[in-house]
Amino acid sequence: MQTLDEMKPQQSPELLKSLHILTRDGKINQDSRRKLKQVYHLYNFIEPILEKLNKENEQYSIVDHGCGKSYLGFILYDLFIKQNLGKVIGIDAREELVENAKGLAKKLKFDRMDFINSAIADAENLIDENVDMVTALHACDTATDDAIFFGLKRRAKYFFLIPCCQAEVARIMKKNKSTALKDSITELWRHPIHTRELGSHLTNVLRCLLLESQGYKLTVTELVGWEHSMKNELIIAEYVGVKKGNAQARILEILGLFNLQELEPKFII
Repeated sequence: MQTLDEMKPQQSPELLKSLHILTRDGKINQDSRRKLKQVYHLYNFIEPILEKLNKENEQYSIVDHGCGKSYLGFILYDLFIKQNLGKVIGIDAREELVENAKGLAKKLKFDRMDFINSAIADAENLIDENVDMVTALHACDTATDDAIFFGLKRRAKYFFLIPCCQAEVARIMKKNKSTALKDSITELWRHPIHTRELGSHLTNVLRCLLLESQGYKLTVTELVGWEHSMKNELIIAEYVGVKKGNAQARILEILGLFNLQELEPKFII
């Protein structure tokens, strides 16, 4: 066990203890250090955007989809949002986690944090206010897509997405393998491990093109070093109102090339 020397000065030790990142005596194990490092690294990406949002509208709101224990939401609130008038709304389908998060927010007097027990796909009708930022940290499989669709409907200014366990495209590729054209490109997904990896990559490519087709400027990078997490791709999208003219055409080309036409209604909107 080690002490957390790199803890940010404005960080509440009480919060980190409540999240079981710090022990009662202020120590931290390696797994918890890795988790906190990821969240801190993501915070470094988000902080400049929070500053911009706060200047534009003091009562900005962030919706965190698939929030789980809400490490991200609590860290954002503790490091930045508690000093102004922003709001965090966490969405998760697991009732126990939502109730625990509500209890922790109440205990810490984080009054502008709220949590809703709902599937992401059903959250659209449960949130009344404007949404400035959508986050989804390791929301599994199509839950990331649901977060994107939610944000597009609300014309969110920013997305911060770290996709996880994308399996939908790989399932379709596997199902259609026997009917795929027997040319050299099918070697890219002939073996199951390649089907899974290529399916995951294609999913994120299609998500990026979808966002670009709706007027968002994208940055795609890694969150932390691969030694810390294999679920590491970070997609940052900012609404600029200029649609990438060939984005939908390229989506259609990719879907045709990889025999994924059944996904057309999902990515062509």
